[in-house]
Amino acid sequence: MNVLHKIREGIDLVLSWACAALFALMVIVGTYQIVVRYFFNSPSTVSEELLTYSFTWMALLASAYVFGKRDHMRMGFIADKLTGTPRKVLEIIIEILIMFLAGSVMVYGGWNIMGLTMTQVTASLGVPMGVIYTVVPLSGILIVIYSILNIVDLVAGYEREQREVKE
Repeated sequence: MNVLHKIREGIDLVLSWACAALFALMVIVGTYQIVVRYFFNSPSTVSEELLTYSFTWMALLASAYVFGKRDHMRMGFIADKLTGTPRKVLEIIIEILIMFLAGSVMVYGGWNIMGLTMTQVTASLGVPMGVIYTVVPLSGILIVIYSILNIVDLVAGYEREQREVKE
């Protein structure tokens, strides 16, 4: 069990640093874009694309991170009424559905779209669109890994103990 928690902590650390770095990059590039547009009257098309793709990467990596923490938005009107084993079973079913959705749409679909767009190149950066779309299957794989770790925690009763400590 400790090995799985170390894996989770490692993934959490990498994702939190990646999201922080992408956010810092966006602030720097956004500031640069404002300065060159308004003070030098020379808008930068490279910065526009870089901001767009950085935001996409940050949003998808952050969504995987939030799924791992189980802090994502949810409608708890059914789960909140349940306690004990029925609630645990429902939460496991939800994790399995999330895993199926992330695996089929994000990993499988993302891999296909990544392959299809590898020959298209972005207008300003000159990067293949397939490289940009790499984040879709990557975040899908991370969500699947987190779902497996969440199921293990739920079965072991670890998640319940952690929530009681948080509250």
